[in-house]
Amino acid sequence: MKRILVAAAAIAALGSNAALASEQLAKDNNCLACHAVDTKLVGPAFKEVAAKYKGDKSAEAKLATKIQKGGSGVWGAIPMPANPQVDDNEAKALAKWVLSVK
Repeated sequence: MKRILVAAAAIAALGSNAALASEQLAKDNNCLACHAVDTKLVGPAFKEVAAKYKGDKSAEAKLATKIQKGGSGVWGAIPMPANPQVDDNEAKALAKWVLSVK
């Protein structure tokens, strides 16, 4: 039983580190200049994005593309600029993290 609890704690720690790593990735790539976790700034809150795309199996790919190439019209008149410095793996990690925000 003790091993199960230790294993569960280790898995939880890994999960929280992944979440923190993705939040740090968002900070490092200036995502937080326009977005916040639970408050609309220039762009929607990450919570709003996660809610909008909940259940959409193609959401991660859509968001990863939008992170890299930018977009407009989904959340209003203000366009999201492209972030070409974000590579494919980072874009996927960011998209996965955004979709996990509750």
